[in-house]
Amino acid sequence: MSPKFNDMLTRQLGNEFTASQQYIAVAVWCDGQDLPQLARHFYRQSLEERNHAMMMVQYMLDRGIRTEIPGVGTVRNDFGSVEEALVMGLEQEIEVTERIKELFAVARAQDDPLGEQFMLWFLKEQVEEVASMSTLLNVARRAKSLFEVETFLARESVGDAGQGSGGGSGNPEAAGGEL
Repeated sequence: MSPKFNDMLTRQLGNEFTASQQYIAVAVWCDGQDLPQLARHFYRQSLEERNHAMMMVQYMLDRGIRTEIPGVGTVRNDFGSVEEALVMGLEQEIEVTERIKELFAVARAQDDPLGEQFMLWFLKEQVEEVASMSTLLNVARRAKSLFEVETFLARESVGDAGQGSGGGSGNPEAAGGEL
């Protein structure tokens, strides 16, 4: 096991918990704007990020890695528009993708095939995360009103919204089970 990989994974654990809290903040803001479909989408995204963090916790426990739960970073609560919130979400997903790529590269460089294999699932997941947030942002930019965005979310499935994870389907197990 690579100490560098383990340290980076602990930092990523904090990033995942921060992302979860950030998505709660976006969901609450959307709820306050009377946008129930957007709020529901972001509440689910929050759970998905929480579950990702707990998958990392379970991995660390399974490998006997000392596991410390870090605090979360600063969360933004106010947005000037839905587009602004979606841009922030897309930027967050792009940043997470970069951190996951770095984790994968470190595991490979440190000859840690178990770490490398674990991160492969997250790399695949990040493709979906970035694509989903990009789609939602594009729909919001093209919409003539927020009601069109709400209708789109009510009608279409955007990403798996936290519904596709779970150890039974070949995905990593989450410590304590998924929510």
